[in-house]
Amino acid sequence: MRIRTSNTEIKHLIIAWLAISLAFAILFVRGKWMYQVFLPDLIKPMILALLTVGIAFLLHEMAHKVVAQKYGCWAEFRMSPTMLMFAILLAYIAGFVFAAPGAVMIFGPHITRSQNGRIAIAGPIMNLLLVFLFLPLVLVGNDFIRTIGVYGIIINIFIAAFNMLPFGVLDGRKVLYWNKKAYLLTTLASFGMLMCAMFAIPLP
Repeated sequence: MRIRTSNTEIKHLIIAWLAISLAFAILFVRGKWMYQVFLPDLIKPMILALLTVGIAFLLHEMAHKVVAQKYGCWAEFRMSPTMLMFAILLAYIAGFVFAAPGAVMIFGPHITRSQNGRIAIAGPIMNLLLVFLFLPLVLVGNDFIRTIGVYGIIINIFIAAFNMLPFGVLDGRKVLYWNKKAYLLTTLASFGMLMCAMFAIPLP
């Protein structure tokens, strides 16, 4: 299946990827105010964020897009400039990040409950699959690569678990409305893996 995109979508994806990665790079520079941080201090944290948070966010959204297009929908990512700026400022001022960088906009004349549920569950499933991509990196001897593996695992599990909450615009609500068994299995897998990661994988 050919994935349809546009220059506008590509631009929005790149900006959102860079902005959300910058927010987390600021967060990774622990114990320093920004006036103490110079460009060299942000290089490694930025690479770490691009390859973990950035990839997790990007492929989560692309999973929604691919499944939506499979059902004949128009589906393209659109960033939220306000939320991206808010994420960066929050990382700088408060030391944590609330990330809602944007979403895939989906339009189709006849989207069924089943199709909507499958589109929704594709994002968290993608994040859970990415966990197994990052897992081998934890066993590598190089400290930075191992750090990428650890953060990649934890961030992807957290994104999957958070999105399976059955509230508001989160994926979990649409999945639960579609198929309770699929919701239960994906939610148990997400939170089960999250608990295992928190106890078994210490942050670097």
